[in-house]
Amino acid sequence: MVDIATRVYNHKWKIDPIVRSLIDTDFYKLLMCQSVFRNKRDTNVTFSLINRSKDVRLADLVDEGELREQLDHIRSLSLSRGESTFLRGNTFYGKRQMFRPDFMEWFENVSLPAYHLEKRDGQYELTFEGKWPEVMLWEIPALAVLMELRSRAVLKDMGRFELQVLYARAMTRLWEKVEKLQGVDDLRLADFGTRRRHSFMWQDRCVQAMQEGLGDKFVGTSNCLIAMRREVEAIGTNAHELPMVYSALAESDEALRQAPYDVLADWHEEHEGNLRIILPDTYGTDGFLAGAPDWLAGWTGIRIDSGDPAEGAERAIRWWKSRGEDPTQKLVIFSDGLDVDKIIELQAKFRGRVRVSFGWGTLLTNDFRGLVPNDGLSPFSLVCKAVSANGRPTVKLSDNPRKAMGPAEEIARYKRVFGVGDQEDIAVVV
Repeated sequence: MVDIATRVYNHKWKIDPIVRSLIDTDFYKLLMCQSVFRNKRDTNVTFSLINRSKDVRLADLVDEGELREQLDHIRSLSLSRGESTFLRGNTFYGKRQMFRPDFMEWFENVSLPAYHLEKRDGQYELTFEGKWPEVMLWEIPALAVLMELRSRAVLKDMGRFELQVLYARAMTRLWEKVEKLQGVDDLRLADFGTRRRHSFMWQDRCVQAMQEGLGDKFVGTSNCLIAMRREVEAIGTNAHELPMVYSALAESDEALRQAPYDVLADWHEEHEGNLRIILPDTYGTDGFLAGAPDWLAGWTGIRIDSGDPAEGAERAIRWWKSRGEDPTQKLVIFSDGLDVDKIIELQAKFRGRVRVSFGWGTLLTNDFRGLVPNDGLSPFSLVCKAVSANGRPTVKLSDNPRKAMGPAEEIARYKRVFGVGDQEDIAVVV
């Protein structure tokens, strides 16, 4: 096992690449990329970095030259032969050749487009513009780079022994979490922690801990590179990006109202089984479920990513029953701000009522809270979102108004079109 403290100490090299592979990304990103390549490949999209935690002044912490070196390195990457073979030949979700030959030929030859970087008011303004299939591939590595550069900045003046103690404490905390989960019956848990991880090495260490400590309760990782190296399942479905862009392209209020269902109709054509998971909260879950076509009720499950998670699951159960479906045969994936106690609580509450699974993110792969002075490694909420499509602004409403994004006038329009009323304001932890 690699001595992680020594490895971190040696990050003082001129450039030590944070992202070393185009498949050091989330599996759902590649699934969505193939869907976009098939259906909307000529759409021009802009992605932008958004730091919701304004008190973390990234531009004061992270050296601009180092950030540019890391981003430039990512632009130089291409798939290795082994990575291409993994994607072309492996079985994902029980299906061989999940990735079509035309998509793989494109992916094997892609280079990520240029980026635009500025400093403003203690933050980085980082944007990516280009054709949707290419520019969307920036999201995960850009976040991973900034999160790890922040970690390196906080740790750079620590000595070798101090780093050993820090990582020993972090590993103890990680293992204590694993031990608490060992006694949870029928647990299904996956690593969803790529985008806001402490580092690649630490995410890999977290996966190893869950493999060893949880056995069959650990069902896989969202990270394709780790999945390949550790021979575990690559896990993921779809994200808010798809309905946000489809909606921005809508020519009328009626087309806007239909756009989230058009996304899933395209997805339905490509995928089956456990990849047919609804993410209903982009423009408010209540309105989405009320207007959903009957064929969506036949999908495998729902992912809950904002709002109160227990209420989200109850809402899904009520909806399935109203559509004549048996909730005990449906899958609910919880994936928002999870930690051990919440996982245990939700598993106890819904076990036997639905099939339950958890996508455990930041508080798995980046829980260094209280381990350095001034809590300098505490996780924070950094996202990289599609902000426009063909020159039109994108909008996200969510079930938590604190996660809403887009111009105020467009947010008001979307709330009217989707019938979004009062929402509970919930603190965004990560």
